[in-house]
Amino acid sequence: MLNERSLKALVGVHPDLVAVVKRAAEIMPGGFIVTEGMRTKERQRELFAKGLSKTMNSRHLVGLAVDFAPLIDGDVTWKTPAFLPVIKAFKTASAELKIPIVSGGDWKTFRDFPHIELDRKVYR
Repeated sequence: MLNERSLKALVGVHPDLVAVVKRAAEIMPGGFIVTEGMRTKERQRELFAKGLSKTMNSRHLVGLAVDFAPLIDGDVTWKTPAFLPVIKAFKTASAELKIPIVSGGDWKTFRDFPHIELDRKVYR
């Protein structure tokens, strides 16, 4: 089940991505929180300036991406291995719902493990 912070972060996010996130939470209860969904241009500029984003054309700006953080015993962790089972839950949810997603953890450059987005080939 998603906590209140996660549900608030999903406001403005495309309904198909929300469905994937909610199904992933059912598959992996208590396994992650959603840290960010829809972003303002100001927030994107801030992240870009800090080097935490590589683009000013983020999918977050149009509600087609979310960031998440894995939970271990209820605490957020940023250790890469903890992201892998959560990403697997997202991919399982995506396949079940037939809603194509892309994980930033699969990118060849700037691997962004906390990032999930709707596939650009289908969602523009």
